[in-house]
Amino acid sequence: MFALFAFAPTAKMLARGVATGLVYAALTGGVAAQQSAPPDFSSNQSAWLTFDVEFRAVPGGPSPVRNDPAHPRVSNAEALRTGKQPTFLIADLSNPNLKPWVKERMKKDNDEVLSGKIAFTPHSSCSPAGVPAFHLYGFQPMYFIQTPKEVVIIFSGDKQVRHVYLDVPHSKNPKPSWYGESVGHYEGGDTLVVDTIGLNDKSFVDNFRTPHTEKLHVVERFKLVDGGKALDVHVWVEDADAFYEPWSGLQRYDRVQRAMREEICAEGNRHLFDYQMPIAEKPDF
Repeated sequence: MFALFAFAPTAKMLARGVATGLVYAALTGGVAAQQSAPPDFSSNQSAWLTFDVEFRAVPGGPSPVRNDPAHPRVSNAEALRTGKQPTFLIADLSNPNLKPWVKERMKKDNDEVLSGKIAFTPHSSCSPAGVPAFHLYGFQPMYFIQTPKEVVIIFSGDKQVRHVYLDVPHSKNPKPSWYGESVGHYEGGDTLVVDTIGLNDKSFVDNFRTPHTEKLHVVERFKLVDGGKALDVHVWVEDADAFYEPWSGLQRYDRVQRAMREEICAEGNRHLFDYQMPIAEKPDF
């Protein structure tokens, strides 16, 4: 279990956006101590790609929500391979960690999807994913920009941007927002730890459309693995009003060398289905 962490003394990190090298030094008790360089997530047009739309379970604790075995999911890829009809994700509500109001809301959603409703995700309507569901978009790469005071994380699909402020405490009362307030620090030479609070209750924590409250608190540990060829993101999720206990999940990304492409998500994408996209009543110009 992770808790709010104590930040290391102010660190100086030399970087140039997506530079190829990073040098990190920390001061402890007024004495300079050379430490290992922070992980380099960004150089040489590095991007991180996944096709997983569910968190992997972490042994030893409550599990993330899983698909209902009574309604097996058939992905688009499996449908192309087998000729089966693709299906939507249907939450398994036997998960004992869900509070009653969460199960009630999710049962209503399950019933609507099983009766023929499209199971929209935030990605469908180009809405912000929130945290930790940011890691379940997939299919387009995620990029990092690392600077001395901030790490910027960009999902390239519709250019959703997260800001992680390094080696600073949380604000006393952050105003709730889609991505909340994220502060972080580096650990060793392979891990970025990000602590996020101040999230509004408009997002879901996963693609099963699991709701949460504004008490949601998420800690992510971004760790390079397989010699830097892959990135594991361990998420720890706490919301005492939605879950009986904090739970953990894991997402795995593969490194790809790819320049970020321009892509428009919402514009003009409302004619085949009602994707519930916000539309301005009058033009901006």
